[in-house]
Amino acid sequence: MSLSRDLYRFALRRVGRLVALPIRYKTDCFLQDCLQPERVQTELLFNILRRQAPTAFGRDHHFAAARTIADYRRSVPVAPYEYVAPYVERVQKGETDALIANDRVLLFALTSGTTAARKLIPITTRYLADYKRGWNFWGVKAYRDHRGRRLAFRPILQMVGDPEEYRTPAGIPCGNLSGYTALVQKKIIRWLYTVPPTIGKIKDSTARYYLALRCSMGRPASMLLAANPSTLLMMARMMDQHKDSLLRDIHDGTLRSDLDIPQEIQLAAARKLRAKPERARELAAIAEKLGRLYPKDVWPDTGTLIGTWTGGSMGPYLRQLPQFFGNPPIRDLGLLASEGRMTIPFENDTPTGVLDIWSHYFEFIPEREAHSENPVVLGVHEIQEGETYYIVPTTQSGLYRYQISDLIRVNGFLGNTPVVEFLGKGSRFSNMTGEKLSEHQVTQAMIAAMQQSGFGIGTYSVAPVWDDAQPYYGLFIEDSDARDRDGLARFLPAFDRLLGELNIEYAAKRDGQRLGPVKAEILPSGAWSEWDHARLSKTGGSPEQYKHPCLIGDLAFASSMTNRREVA
Repeated sequence: MSLSRDLYRFALRRVGRLVALPIRYKTDCFLQDCLQPERVQTELLFNILRRQAPTAFGRDHHFAAARTIADYRRSVPVAPYEYVAPYVERVQKGETDALIANDRVLLFALTSGTTAARKLIPITTRYLADYKRGWNFWGVKAYRDHRGRRLAFRPILQMVGDPEEYRTPAGIPCGNLSGYTALVQKKIIRWLYTVPPTIGKIKDSTARYYLALRCSMGRPASMLLAANPSTLLMMARMMDQHKDSLLRDIHDGTLRSDLDIPQEIQLAAARKLRAKPERARELAAIAEKLGRLYPKDVWPDTGTLIGTWTGGSMGPYLRQLPQFFGNPPIRDLGLLASEGRMTIPFENDTPTGVLDIWSHYFEFIPEREAHSENPVVLGVHEIQEGETYYIVPTTQSGLYRYQISDLIRVNGFLGNTPVVEFLGKGSRFSNMTGEKLSEHQVTQAMIAAMQQSGFGIGTYSVAPVWDDAQPYYGLFIEDSDARDRDGLARFLPAFDRLLGELNIEYAAKRDGQRLGPVKAEILPSGAWSEWDHARLSKTGGSPEQYKHPCLIGDLAFASSMTNRREVA
């Protein structure tokens, strides 16, 4: 290693410590404020209303006249994106003060396209500062909790999306928020990241993952970050599949010429592609001995940490991680969307995180009130442990009482501030005969049924299947998960019973014979990957943010899967 590289790392450690000190102080202040969330949230709301009162939205909704939270609730309805969309369109054309006062729109973050057409979320300088602060709290706490692993100041592998897919008529870029934040990092910090920030511009998935691995395998990565664990699994499989060419490229300092990678990205990655023959020989020896090359062989789990989503429908992917990554600690990234960071996880192996009460004003609608014309709306100090709610944020960048449709459960409190878990999208439910089955109920029944039956399933979706004699729910799985027919035969009745325990209406419809038992619907291997790819292509969005639906409520879905075969 060159002297200049040693000096650079020494400087990086010194700078890192200086940067960490104020973050640790702010984290301590945040934790102190968690003792009095009602005061913090009320002050934040009225700061937002005063600042945004001159905007067109603020004038139309009487922000200047609001004196109480009740005034605010009377003036602004709980509403989805379509309510604010006309104001967003004006901002796209350059009329910033339609929605944003005394701030600049740096980017429109494009939502992932998981459940509908993509939305444009204004990212302002204030939003970006809040977003970075939440990441800083997450990162510094993770480093402090794992001092023995010596994670700090070692390389980070993070997959990000395209920071600029197109521009609005006013010239504002529209793209992926994680890609944008990677692009605007300070240079001395950016050195830690193994993957070029523009990697999201590579549209071919093989080329994108190959370049990420090529840039990363020569370095001792300590933190592996990807919003969706399916991204990590894809990368792990590609590492083994392409190990020969990867090791050859690492040895020679080259990059395969048959990959569809734009020239400007190759140039940006060039400094990360230096020849490392010693490292290549080390990895080649491991591959020859084991007959494989997985991330746990390249980056031993004793010195790594994985950051990824662990809640909602992520279970099938998380169960596969140990095969490829070993058993490093896993820390959830938090309830994080283009609309903003809602929670900050401070512990491993749990999808829960404390509400980010410094960034957004939060309201909550009890799950049972979701379809009421006048639902009960609660503040952060009024929600109860063990209960489930729809979270309704008001942000500092133009979203007010925003119906994001995220269902959460309160799992405890940090101080007096709720610690919550993301359960799923409330828009995902199915209702053939009045059972109102939710995705959360499906995922919970799946976890319990696998534990009880000892039968494992990878990617799946549950969907209604119409049968004139007796409609039923189909469990759509690939044939690789259905080879153990005895195990499947144990699993299906357990899953069906557990759905009834979690949903009394489902149980009633089963008892009344209005619904038949769950049946397995077998798809060819690779069918889900193709379906997810086609869905993303239709709606747009970042593969790294995409969440495969575990419940599909569309009755037409089953008939569209013409390659399925039924197993009773």
